[in-house]
Amino acid sequence: MSTTENLVARGRELAAGAGALAAVVAVGATLFAAPAQAAGPLKPYGVVTAKAGLSERQYPSTDSSVRGYLRHRSQVGLVCKVRTQNVRGNSVWYLTRSERPAWVSAKYVTNSGFVKYCKDVQHHRVQPSNPAKHAVG
Repeated sequence: MSTTENLVARGRELAAGAGALAAVVAVGATLFAAPAQAAGPLKPYGVVTAKAGLSERQYPSTDSSVRGYLRHRSQVGLVCKVRTQNVRGNSVWYLTRSERPAWVSAKYVTNSGFVKYCKDVQHHRVQPSNPAKHAVG
């Protein structure tokens, strides 16, 4: 076999080896990614963008009582969203995922991914765990 033929044969072997290596890497990456996907998708969260922070409200309205306060750049878990009172051109409000669920205006929150509408979420997840009881009389 001539030197040129040897080089051509060696080049083909290297190319075949590189293709096999690429396939192994792709399969390995898929195997390592599978457990993370099996755990389920990450729940959506939001980051507060308002420089002065953001009030958490009892209901999705600025007329509602304040339940808490979130600082600038703080992260908050999001359960679902509704369209209600318009705040500076944005009528979306998010229900937060915390011990004491509250509402925040989406105008001042950047979300991490898809947030379902509250009508599409199971009813028991939307209702507060300790609903206020109103006494009459």
